[in-house]
Amino acid sequence: MADSYVYAGAGMWRGGSMSGVFRRRVGDGGFEQMKAGLPAPTSVHTITVHPLHPERVFIGTQDGPYLSEDHGAHWRRPDFPDHVQIWSFLVHPLAPETIFAGASPVALYRSDDGGAHWRLLARPTLDERAKMPFACRVMRIALDPNAPRDLYATVEVNGVMKSHDGGESWIDCNDALVRLADQPHLKSKLVSGTEAEGMLDGHALCVSAAAPGTVFLACRMGLFRSSDRGEHWSDIEVGRFSPLTYARDIRPAPQDPTRLYACLSVHATGDTGSLATSDDLGATWRRIDHGVPIHATVMQLALHPRDPDQVYGAARNGQIIGTEDGGKSWQEHRLPEGCADVYGIACG
Repeated sequence: MADSYVYAGAGMWRGGSMSGVFRRRVGDGGFEQMKAGLPAPTSVHTITVHPLHPERVFIGTQDGPYLSEDHGAHWRRPDFPDHVQIWSFLVHPLAPETIFAGASPVALYRSDDGGAHWRLLARPTLDERAKMPFACRVMRIALDPNAPRDLYATVEVNGVMKSHDGGESWIDCNDALVRLADQPHLKSKLVSGTEAEGMLDGHALCVSAAAPGTVFLACRMGLFRSSDRGEHWSDIEVGRFSPLTYARDIRPAPQDPTRLYACLSVHATGDTGSLATSDDLGATWRRIDHGVPIHATVMQLALHPRDPDQVYGAARNGQIIGTEDGGKSWQEHRLPEGCADVYGIACG
């Protein structure tokens, strides 16, 4: 196998002194900052490695996307129409030169030439159900591989929306999420005026090829499932299997669509976290990180598109944990001192 790399991204939201994108070659030493072509400072919110062209790496920053075509050694800002924050990317699984990006304020962009040129696709106008002190952001975009015109996105903090026309128009999927917040254990209000805030605090979602029309959501209150394309939602009740239920990420394994991975922690700025997996599409869960104590909320996980043995997690404090042998052993790597708001991780 050709060289693989792990990438991590740090922002400057809570007073950290260092931000940007960092890279580690699998099998080598620690992370090094990759800043050629990037403005200083650069807050990195998300990272995506193209699954078919691993030399092509995308980062979402406070000033749109940046693209590298040499594994992060050099960066350039592509032809992008606006100066907005980018929080998510999706490489179309059936048309890999098509790439979507999610922004703050809420907007969707699309490239049809591998990320070189972009156009505004949509500015969804959804009811603002939880008034927050920051502009809402599109944290994750997912596509149903069995119905490729069906896209889903989760918004922090405004729940879930869906599109049935490839992203040109979007529909609110939040009535059922708000109804779930009638249950006492699913109420959460931090800064808004609604106790449904926690259910609307969407962090990630995914659709597995093994479950057409089924959407899995990670939010403040845990993990949730919709079996009817976002019309109704049910609680996966991950608390039956883990004392940690604050969910930041959920993804299907590239090599096995019946296997899901998730990040579970205490809360947004907690002092512990975990990685969990399900081998039965979310029915049961088990913790997989062992031997390396995690000292902060795990914000995102990375699954290698070609090597099922590689799994990584990024903790908010700059602690990176990973396995390269399918979970038999776990290692810890640290980003440089001063990385206090790590949001993104990717590998390939």
